[in-house]
Amino acid sequence: MSAGDGTSGFCAARRRWLEGTVVCAGLLHVSLATGASPDPARQPPQKGDVLAFPPDRNGGRDIIASDLVAGAEPLLAYPRDPASGVLRARSRLNQILLLKGDPGALDRIAARHSLDGVLAFSGVCTHAACGVSSWRPETARLVCPCHGSEFDPAAHGTVTTGPAPRPLPILPLARQGEHFVVAGAFTGKVGVKKP
Repeated sequence: MSAGDGTSGFCAARRRWLEGTVVCAGLLHVSLATGASPDPARQPPQKGDVLAFPPDRNGGRDIIASDLVAGAEPLLAYPRDPASGVLRARSRLNQILLLKGDPGALDRIAARHSLDGVLAFSGVCTHAACGVSSWRPETARLVCPCHGSEFDPAAHGTVTTGPAPRPLPILPLARQGEHFVVAGAFTGKVGVKKP
């Protein structure tokens, strides 16, 4: 076929499309290899993210200090990118339990990560990656309803009951006015730790 019959234009367009596909596949491979997600709503908490309610609670607004009551049930939170406004709620690994305890009752590790008794833990159980969604007020324990693991927030999320093999990771926090912001990565792997 000759160049004048339009075939070369088609071939050139196909070649550009294939080159673009290869580039996209390479970028996806790099993002998967590094653990980064191309979707900002699936990315793990980033330093500087603000903690916010889920979209179906309190209009998804940012959590402020007055929302927390000492000894009360933890608040479910997600990180929000303050620049874009994207709530990183498309990954359940981003579920955060935000609670306020007695600063004098915290062990050394919990106290180091606490802001006047406020702590943020991963809301994903370290046993089978179920959501840690219950609170036992009489013992101030976080509870995973799937297999009964309980975690002591005052003892840096240490397992007190059940099959969970390790503590809930803590998310370091900082304050910006009344808001809580992510100050670093979780202290350990979120969810199940594969061998």
